[in-house]
Amino acid sequence: MEILLLVVGCVSTVLAASWVCQRVPVPAPLLLLVIGAVGSYEPWFPLPELTAEMALFGFLPPLLYAAAVNTSLVDFRTNLAAIGYLSIGFVLFCALGVALVITGMLPVPFAAAFAVGAIVAPPDAVAAVAVARQAGLPRRVATILEGESLLNDATALVSLRTAVAALGASVTLTEVGTDLALAVFVGPLAGFVVAKISIWLFGVFTDAITSTTLTFLIPFAAYALAESFHASGVLAVVVAGLMVGHVTPVVRSAPARLSTWMNWSTIQYVLEHTVFLLIGLHTHQILDAAAQYPVSNLTIAGASLAVLAAVIGSRIVYVMAVRPFLDRKHRALSWQEALIVSWAGMRGVVTLAAALTLPVETPLRPVLLLIALVTVAGTLLIHGLTLPLLARSLGVHGPDPREDALQEAMVTQRSVIAGVAAMKAAAAGPEDLELVAGLKQSAKRRVDLQWERLGMARDGQKTESRAMAYRRLRLVGLNAERAKLLEIRDRGFADHEVLSSLLSELDVEEATLLSREHREREVRAAGPRPAGEAPCVHLDAAPAEVDFEAHGDCLDCVAADQDPVELRMCLSCGHIACCDSSPGKHATLHFRQTGHPVMRSIEPGEHWRWCYIDQLHDEGPDDQ
Repeated sequence: MEILLLVVGCVSTVLAASWVCQRVPVPAPLLLLVIGAVGSYEPWFPLPELTAEMALFGFLPPLLYAAAVNTSLVDFRTNLAAIGYLSIGFVLFCALGVALVITGMLPVPFAAAFAVGAIVAPPDAVAAVAVARQAGLPRRVATILEGESLLNDATALVSLRTAVAALGASVTLTEVGTDLALAVFVGPLAGFVVAKISIWLFGVFTDAITSTTLTFLIPFAAYALAESFHASGVLAVVVAGLMVGHVTPVVRSAPARLSTWMNWSTIQYVLEHTVFLLIGLHTHQILDAAAQYPVSNLTIAGASLAVLAAVIGSRIVYVMAVRPFLDRKHRALSWQEALIVSWAGMRGVVTLAAALTLPVETPLRPVLLLIALVTVAGTLLIHGLTLPLLARSLGVHGPDPREDALQEAMVTQRSVIAGVAAMKAAAAGPEDLELVAGLKQSAKRRVDLQWERLGMARDGQKTESRAMAYRRLRLVGLNAERAKLLEIRDRGFADHEVLSSLLSELDVEEATLLSREHREREVRAAGPRPAGEAPCVHLDAAPAEVDFEAHGDCLDCVAADQDPVELRMCLSCGHIACCDSSPGKHATLHFRQTGHPVMRSIEPGEHWRWCYIDQLHDEGPDDQ
């Protein structure tokens, strides 16, 4: 009964805290940590036993896998140098600094102090992803932080294992080298093997349920295989997650991908929040155990705060020192981005789990556990509350929704062209070609609706575009279709499985429409970004502005008595014509007739330019 009450209490608390954090700018991990600390002093609350095995084997593999499988393997490779400097170099640098601080303030051997340094050194993947998402950090910074937090656990756990071994006996360089080799080579190899087997099994288990069940097995299988050889289970899970995530769109069906995404989102949400609540629930127990040792409370408090300061300060010093090497395609991080990276050092589940692995005979073990807890709480409090403010004050922003919309429209257009070409090649006769023509028009409408997301009315007022009208009308239609299906269900006129399948199709379409509506609101709320480097020679050579035709309207639309949706201007001759969402598509027609490569939007607040030849875009400079 106590276990049942504990599960209900933890999940209910997580839901309540998440609801609060959606309305108050407080990181959910921090709030749950505080709630847990308060709850730890309530005698009626059943304190769960949180062991190192539960944290390392129960929580860590699925959380690491959920983060890795959603990380871009391409971006990970691109930023591998920066990730390596932080996940290996910083962990060792921080561990050494913390060890020196502890040995100077507490009567513990250097091996124990270095073990604590390895425990508190690695920033947590869960906390890093959560805070980076809330702070709206640039994708490059978020990728570096996620990649670092995925790999640094391996460095920390190997260092911890070596330090613990040194507590009982002397450790040779050969033993250290062997542990490192096992972690670096055997761990990733185990993840590679599990990933390859899983990818093959995806071809066997093709239905959504069994395919999703297989994904639940992957992180635990990779972790267990690596640990059975005394290698790094962390690296095994990360490698398996990166590989499976990269090939998932190819080897798995759309229903299986959708099912997996929904299930893993729920699992990740429950686990990552429950971990921080459980950490807080052990606060009272850790404080009581630390008070039993013949070390003054003032000394313990001073050592805890000194370690916290060393953890924060060492990261700033290290990141700023290696900033020139944290490059991406030979472009170093700006000092603003480097400062954000140095300030995003939240600790979490790995720190607590690693602390619990300290042997019982470790000198001042409860005090060292308290230091780890203070580090987790302090970094969540300091970094979690101030990181969004620091990012805004430094002018470091996340991806611009308007730039994302431009890329989405461009990529959609290219993929549609490829799809239409494939359908034409597969057509078997005139009837198929007629179907392809209809499908082409439907695909073309998708592209036009993407471009319309960027638009505003010519009078500067936000009005309903065709894309918005389409969603509004389609949502009304979906609601009516669903109501009729439910009426048929209630009267028992059709089989339940048939109706469930139809209702699921309506749900998927509605979810897609609502997602696009959310992205369009972001696009329309965002202002234009400063121009960057032109992505092609035509955009590079084209001016930002030319003398345009005095009439300021699409004369072809006027002659045809048509209403243009938006207006474009040719940057070669200043000709004004309507966009591809308009009935006449006269801007594209002008390009085909003249060969002038670049046009730009002349809608209020828009400055983007488009190259018809290379089908690329950039953000033009603000001409207002």
